[in-house]
Amino acid sequence: MGQAERRELIAVSIPATMRALQQTSLRGPQDMRLITDAPVPSPGRGEVLVRVAAAGVNFADISRAYGTFLGGPRPPYLAGFEAAGEVVAAGEAVADPRPGTRVIGVGYGAFAEYVVLPAAAALPVPAGWSAEQALGLVVNWPTALAALKPLGHLTTGQTVLVHAAAGATGQAAVTLAKHYGATVIATASASKHETALALGADHVLDSRAGDLVAEVQGLTGGAGADVVLESAGGATFSASLAAAKPVTGRVIVYGVAGGEAAITNWELVYKYQVHIIGLNIGVLIQAAPQIFGELMGELSTLTAAGVLRPARPTAYDLADGPKALAELEARATVGKLALRP
Repeated sequence: MGQAERRELIAVSIPATMRALQQTSLRGPQDMRLITDAPVPSPGRGEVLVRVAAAGVNFADISRAYGTFLGGPRPPYLAGFEAAGEVVAAGEAVADPRPGTRVIGVGYGAFAEYVVLPAAAALPVPAGWSAEQALGLVVNWPTALAALKPLGHLTTGQTVLVHAAAGATGQAAVTLAKHYGATVIATASASKHETALALGADHVLDSRAGDLVAEVQGLTGGAGADVVLESAGGATFSASLAAAKPVTGRVIVYGVAGGEAAITNWELVYKYQVHIIGLNIGVLIQAAPQIFGELMGELSTLTAAGVLRPARPTAYDLADGPKALAELEARATVGKLALRP
């Protein structure tokens, strides 16, 4: 059978409507509803249509549901943005990936049976991996690597403080930091300490108890951490700044799970003499595509070497998406979460 015939057969099997999760307000994920008549999108120029096998759940989905994600959509909108599945149709000017290819990528409205992805950014699912196992390859792993290397300038022998170490991005960061020869201090709630230790963390601190700054100072001989991966926000933010090594310490801010936190220029001069670097992987992709390309090249090498391993997400049915998001928001989950359409 020729490629054109296969493309035609696949196209015929695409329905007009689909099941999807629709966010109906900006009051949070509890107002996310399953609908059964969402139009199946059509791929435009440079795009592919993917039949979703698994969608990744991320904290950004929660931020979008509350309207705190800058530039986020207005309700009602189809939720989700990370999807893995099979290409079933291609728009104009798309030579690759071809229909039948399994891919992972970012495209809005991913909590659905079908989603449109930019063809140029739809990455092949590694051989031998399932769609669910590939979740995180275009969100969590690039975020962790960007924070550690091009932004955090991590080198062998330095100390990294990783918050939310049992989460998907936190687990990726611990794994990568150890691979690059760092000493890793992880934070997690008590029930998740074993997860961080199993990934290779040298020390695990209780994120909900104790004096974080004093503990980090004690573990580093009073020097502080060279790199801090800050996704906690809220009250933890000032502790992250104080735990960083004065003058040369880098604090990479890529999440606001605990809420917003402010810092003044006075504090930077007199209290926290550290480098504060903001990271949004979506902005990095758009504003620094060369850096993102280098990140993905490095991740491909790490995948081939077995450093980057298949995810083992906790899977929920699509209809249970609000429950998955609520549990993520409550920090009751470990690792990657997936929705199955």
